[in-house]
Amino acid sequence: MIGGAQPVGASDRYELLPFRFARLPGAPREILVTSEAGEFAFVSPDDLGALAEGRSLSEQGADELEAIQVIRRGASDLPFRLLATKLRTRKSFLRGGPKLHIFVVTLRCDHSCRYCQVSRVSDQAGCFDMSEDTAEAAIDRLFDAPGTELTVEFQGGEPLLAFARIRHIVETIARRNEAHRRQIRYTITSTLHHLSDDILAFLQQHQFHVSTSLDGGAETHDSNRPLPGRNSHARTLEGIARVREALGEDRLCALTTLTAKSLESPEAIVDEYVRLGFRAIFLRPLSPFGFAAKAEGRIGYSAEQYLAFYARALEHIFRLNRAGTPIVEVYASLLLGSMLTPFPSGYVDLRSPVGAGFGTMVYNYDGGVFASDEGRMLAEMGIQALRLGSVHDRYADLIASDAMQLLAGAGLAEALPGCSDCAFVHYCGPDPAGSLATSGDPVGHRAFSEHCKRHTGLFNLLFAKLASGDASTRRICEEWAFGRPALEVA
Repeated sequence: MIGGAQPVGASDRYELLPFRFARLPGAPREILVTSEAGEFAFVSPDDLGALAEGRSLSEQGADELEAIQVIRRGASDLPFRLLATKLRTRKSFLRGGPKLHIFVVTLRCDHSCRYCQVSRVSDQAGCFDMSEDTAEAAIDRLFDAPGTELTVEFQGGEPLLAFARIRHIVETIARRNEAHRRQIRYTITSTLHHLSDDILAFLQQHQFHVSTSLDGGAETHDSNRPLPGRNSHARTLEGIARVREALGEDRLCALTTLTAKSLESPEAIVDEYVRLGFRAIFLRPLSPFGFAAKAEGRIGYSAEQYLAFYARALEHIFRLNRAGTPIVEVYASLLLGSMLTPFPSGYVDLRSPVGAGFGTMVYNYDGGVFASDEGRMLAEMGIQALRLGSVHDRYADLIASDAMQLLAGAGLAEALPGCSDCAFVHYCGPDPAGSLATSGDPVGHRAFSEHCKRHTGLFNLLFAKLASGDASTRRICEEWAFGRPALEVA
C-alpha cells in the first residue's frame, strides 16, 4: 500500500491517497490499482511508475485515479469524505450483529460422502439429534440477536431425518415472532432423499429456500456421494423434480463439491447442470475439515489444479452465455459483486472483519454454540477454539467469549501479514477457521495458505477478464455482479 504527498510538476500537482496494486498474469499490459474503499482502475505501467516516482500522470490516468480517490488534486476534503462514506457502506454488514443463524438439528445421515466436512454419523445412531430443550434455548438466543432481518438455516447430517424438530423450531419461531416482528427467511440444506408430501407442504407454507448437492453426472455424483443402492444421483434428481413442482424453480439451488475425480471433466459437470435446467452452478472446492481432511490423499488436489479446472469451467460457462444459454457460476458472481459494486458481500466467508461470529451463529445438536459452521466442524476434529459457549449462556456472554476475542484479533484481513498490502483485500476474507485446521493458528501463513493461493488465482482470473476490454465478457460479469440483466444494471 502506498500513500502520501508527492511533489510533482506545477501543471499536474496531486497528492497520493492510500492504494494497493497488482500485476495481472492474464493482462500484462494492465496494472490493477485498488483504492482504500475497494474501487479499482486499470493503469498503464508508465502511470504506475509515475505514481511511485511522483511524476505527472497521463490525463486519462489522472482522471480515473482521482475518480476512485487514489489521488487528490486541489485542497478539497471531498475525497476523504467520499472514502469514509464508501468504507461505511462496504462494512455495513457489521450493523445488527449476526444475521445468519444455523440450527444443526441432527448429525445423522445415510450417505457416506468421501468429502463430508461435518463428520456425520450413521442414520441409525442415537443421541445425535437436537433435543426440545436445546432447541428452545437456541430460539431464545436467536431473538436475543439485535438484527431485524434474520436467516434461519437448517443443516445436518441430513436435517430431514429430524424433520419433527424442524417443524417444532419453525412453528415456535413463528409464534414468538408475533411479538418480535422480525423478518425471518428459512433455508435448508438437504440431499432431498427423505421428502414427503407433508414435508413439501410445510416447506411451501413457510417459503423455504432449499439447497442440495449435485456433483455432476451419475458416475461422478455416485462416486462422490455413495449410497448402498448406488442410486444417489437418481434419487437426487427425483428430489429436485419434487421440490421444483412444489416450491418453484427459484427456491431451489444446487452446488457441486469438487474431488480429484471431478477435475477431469469441468465441461461435463457444467453441461449436466444445464441439461437439468439449472441457471446457476456453485463450483465448490474441498474444505479442510472432517472426513474431507482425512481423505485428502485420495480425493484432494492442489490450488493450482483447482484453478486450472476452474478456468476451463468458467470459460465454458461464458461460451454458453454468449450462445444464449444463461447460467451463472455462483462463486464468481459473489466475487464480482464485491469487485464491481460498493456493497458488502452477502457471503459471510468473504467478509472482513470475518463473518464468523460477527455475522453467523451456529447452534449444534448438542447445545454447543459456534461462531461458524466451520467452527463446529473444527470441534468435531477436537479443536474448540471457535466454540462460543452453550445455548443456555446469555447472548452477551457468547458475544464476549474468548472465541470472539480470538476472531476479533485474527479476523480483520486489512491488519494481517500477507493481506494488508494485497490489492484484493477488499474482496476477500481472512479464513481463521481454515488456518486453524491446517496450521493450528488462526492467522496462518499466507505463503502456505491454500485459501490465499486459490483466491489470488480467482481474482487474477476475473480481473484479467475485466481488463480484456471484451464487451460481452464485461456484460456477463456485470449481470452476475448485480444479479440482473445488463440493461437493468445500466
